Amino acid sequence: MSGSSPSAADKPRLPGSLNTNRLLSQWIEFGADRRVAIRPGKVEIGQGILTALAQIAADELDVAFDRLDVIAAATDVSPDEGVTSGSRSVSDSGGALRYACAAARAIFLSVVAQRTGVPLASIKVVDGVFIGPQGEIGSYWSEPNRDLLACDAPADVKPKAISARRIAGRSAARIDLPDKVFGVARFLHDLRLPGMKFARVIRPSARGARLLTVPETPAGAQLVADGSFLAVVCETETAADASAAKLAPRVRWQETETLPEQRGLRDFLRSAPSETTLAAEQPCDTTPTQTLRAEFFKPYLAHASIGLCCAVAHLVEGQLRVWSHSQSIFALRKDIARGLGLALDDVVVQHREGAGCYGHNGADDVAFDAALIARACPGIPIRVQWSREDELGWGPLAPAMLVVVEAGTDANGAIVNWRHEVTSNGHMSRPGNFAVPSLLAASHVSNPCEIPLAVDPPLAGGGGSNRNAIPIYRTGGQHVAVHLLTEMPLRTSSLRGLGAMTNVLAIESVMDELALAAGRDPAAFRLAHLDDPRACAVIEAVTAMSERAARPDGEGFGRGLGFARYKGTSSYCAVVAEIEAAEQIKVRRLWIAADAGEVINPEGAKHQIEGGAVQACSFALKEAVQFDRCRVTSNTWETYPILRFSEVPEVEVTLLDRPELPTLGVGECATGPTVAAISNAIHDALGVWARTMPFTAEQLARDMA
Repeated sequence: MSGSSPSAADKPRLPGSLNTNRLLSQWIEFGADRRVAIRPGKVEIGQGILTALAQIAADELDVAFDRLDVIAAATDVSPDEGVTSGSRSVSDSGGALRYACAAARAIFLSVVAQRTGVPLASIKVVDGVFIGPQGEIGSYWSEPNRDLLACDAPADVKPKAISARRIAGRSAARIDLPDKVFGVARFLHDLRLPGMKFARVIRPSARGARLLTVPETPAGAQLVADGSFLAVVCETETAADASAAKLAPRVRWQETETLPEQRGLRDFLRSAPSETTLAAEQPCDTTPTQTLRAEFFKPYLAHASIGLCCAVAHLVEGQLRVWSHSQSIFALRKDIARGLGLALDDVVVQHREGAGCYGHNGADDVAFDAALIARACPGIPIRVQWSREDELGWGPLAPAMLVVVEAGTDANGAIVNWRHEVTSNGHMSRPGNFAVPSLLAASHVSNPCEIPLAVDPPLAGGGGSNRNAIPIYRTGGQHVAVHLLTEMPLRTSSLRGLGAMTNVLAIESVMDELALAAGRDPAAFRLAHLDDPRACAVIEAVTAMSERAARPDGEGFGRGLGFARYKGTSSYCAVVAEIEAAEQIKVRRLWIAADAGEVINPEGAKHQIEGGAVQACSFALKEAVQFDRCRVTSNTWETYPILRFSEVPEVEVTLLDRPELPTLGVGECATGPTVAAISNAIHDALGVWARTMPFTAEQLARDMA
């Protein structure tokens, strides 16, 4: 739903998403029950955005924090704020809401001042009540004109000064957690509608397999078939599981080998056709006296959400409503409408919370599964939940990446030239970005669409394969190139950090090796190549944090440093990892210092940074997609292990307080620095450069050979 009257391009620019969604009534509503509803277009995926936005709104409106209700986004009532991704929720949605609420406050105060004759400067707002010199003169809920916010946000609003904020900038309890802790039916998986039926999809036996024959449908099940898309519908979830399990082994498929040899994946990346673009080019003015070359490899990674993807769809008289935990409900709506041949206005996607994933997992795909089945069962709400095998075997993957760095130094060890070459598939195949639906089942139906080749977002928007490929350090000459593959054997899309994790690993590992060659301390070497005082500050802070803790005695322990400014434009984050090298690598402790500008909810921000770092430990130490020539074979927890709770390190996070500076996102800033810090800690402990992920004992043994 777009809230702008005529073109926003012809009007003064407004903050964040408000610039393209200017109608104030889309964002804020004052209820007769003396509550305030805000309707952001960003969605809750575990990052705590609902809490941060409520803090911002409460501050600007001068109402109590617990008076705020944050309404889950839906395409028929919410502003279109695009995808909830890239650590942009607070900057985009928070900036918009801060301005919209300041505008609403100004409008209401102007009206009450005119009505009562009390000067604006003499009116205070106390928990939504307007107080004049003689006492109460109104409130947000008592003004007779209910259409005060049925207008575009004015261009001349001034939100509160930082010093006047009472709620934003202080830790607040997450508003979504009580329901989750006490078992209230808040998640999409808990949704039950009258007359609901349950469906399971039977996937092809291999990538590109074509359905040949289907045996007799099990008793009590309805079969939905469309080309090579096959599903069973039953009265209960248990029956749907049983019917699918009984039917799947008896379905016949025609298979084709479509995947490369896994053991030759690195060679595939080198030899596959690609298109090359330059991210940075600066001639080298000084001839290096020494050149270091290093190659880094990351395998395909799965999202591996512990909670499975789920969706509900209901088609009634040509109107389709879909409940989804998608991060991009407006784009999903577009692809569902195109995939089913429906008018856009006949499809509504309602967000409901599910398992967090921090990237493009199967949430959109399962929503289209449900929509396809609902079309075959009009009038009946259809619930589809993926299996673990679906989740790990068919969801979009983070692409495998190969990064080669050549760094030249002068006689004093200073960097004078840097070459950085990235080879990867694209990092984005989210819905809404292509001429055809990019949803899994759209490639299986009788009139199929080939899954589009994943692309990279533009560098100005954060980039993809080239994200964080341009060093923040002073390097003299610079050549940064991306070879984007034009073949995509496995479907790839966004996973936390996109290309930043591999690029930061490469840069930070090389920085450590250059420091060692120059006989310099790794932190001091970095500081000597930095001109950004905020970058220096987080490195100095994390170094001081880690030095307060004594190093363990004995062999096999190591510490390493990793640093990056996420995207080159967002939060600064420095990490020191302490590892123990025994039968496997274990991360014992992480110290993290971050600068995210103004922080709305400090405790929430720390949780996000810690969560990103813990997930990065799992990426670094354990995770890799396995496949043969036909299919992904790592479709169970046994074949795709992730970090266990018993393996989670102790984490200490410090935020450098910068309330006077713009808000920067924190959800992804720790991923790359953590992987890099672990890699450098392994070298400190074992003397081997860990450059191939995951850093398993087997891989490290190969690196030592």
